[in-house]
Amino acid sequence: MRRWLEQIEQFAIDVILERRYGKRAAILRWLLHLLSFGYLGAVQMRLLLYRKRILRERQLGCLVVSIGNLTVGGTGKTPVVEKFARALQAGGRRVAILSRGYKSKQPPLLRRISRKFALEKNYKPRIVSDGRSILLDSRTAGDEPYMLAVNLKDVIVLVDKDRVKSGLYAIDKMNVDTLVLDDGLQYLHLKHRLDIVLIDRQAPFGNEYLLPRGTLREPPGNLKRASYIFITKTTPGGNAELIERIRKYNRTAEIIECVHRPLYLQHVYNDEQLPLDYLHGRYVGALSAIAAPDSFEQALVNLGAKIEVARHFADHHRFSDKEILHFINRCARRDLDAVITTEKDSVRLPRLEKLDVPMYFLRVEIEILSGHESWQHCVDRICNPQPLTPPERFF
Repeated sequence: MRRWLEQIEQFAIDVILERRYGKRAAILRWLLHLLSFGYLGAVQMRLLLYRKRILRERQLGCLVVSIGNLTVGGTGKTPVVEKFARALQAGGRRVAILSRGYKSKQPPLLRRISRKFALEKNYKPRIVSDGRSILLDSRTAGDEPYMLAVNLKDVIVLVDKDRVKSGLYAIDKMNVDTLVLDDGLQYLHLKHRLDIVLIDRQAPFGNEYLLPRGTLREPPGNLKRASYIFITKTTPGGNAELIERIRKYNRTAEIIECVHRPLYLQHVYNDEQLPLDYLHGRYVGALSAIAAPDSFEQALVNLGAKIEVARHFADHHRFSDKEILHFINRCARRDLDAVITTEKDSVRLPRLEKLDVPMYFLRVEIEILSGHESWQHCVDRICNPQPLTPPERFF
């Protein structure tokens, strides 16, 4: 069943991104294009209802920072969330990351129903990390929440689709004073103090079409809600045209340009670390199940690796023993030096006793290339908010 659903998902992605040709694919794209007009109307109507306060945002008496994007997947959001949470924690804030746990294993139906209708005092979200230890595995927590919990030892990570409830739990039960919404731009039920929006330089607005015809969740004009805009996967001095377009939609947001900088290679099953120089001239296999595998593979090539075998799976695919062993055997027959995967994929790998070819993931972090002052201003604005100036009195 899972494989069949992934095949359908991959077929739909190939049609949307115009990697499938022929009459049937063209007809399907036309139908999806018609549906996208209805989707646009629904998105804009929802925003209007919140703006007119017909639908009400909840305010929790706590600073809420949303980090999200206009497109579906592929902007490199998780390392940005990690960088923010680390900076806020260092600045003295008690931080909780709230995630919906995309493609995580759902609890049994009765438990979900009881949780949904539970009294406030009995409610409890899925606690991935309580700030001291990791309490859930990646299957139950979801890829990104689990990865964040592993890398952020002192930060609380909670998973629930209802982030108002999980936010209240974090405040009341865990003494949190700052909530970071992972993928929160479209989550309007909770009032955001700051909206940080990520734009992938390689595909800034996806394929320029809205869902379901394209990869845009919202039209580019909705970028006006952003307080700060991060251009990810960038190169120095190469974004003038993109910035000019961004300014058509948002004239005031501060723009920060950043890159996903590789740090080292980490063995997927033990503590072994290798410097990036290890890849230079090595013949490797590349294994990934992410939205944008081309970026990952290009990073390996830039580090000097020679990719002999590459295998892509659907985004968030949970690998089986058989799939990994088959890929490892292919690489062993080609006498490759190593298999390299992404950090996000590494949390979904099955535990295997012995590998004929060593397997590592590429550890990356966000490095700011331009907009350092804007970044510091953003962190200071959160960690050291200025008191409101009382209005002057006239006598």
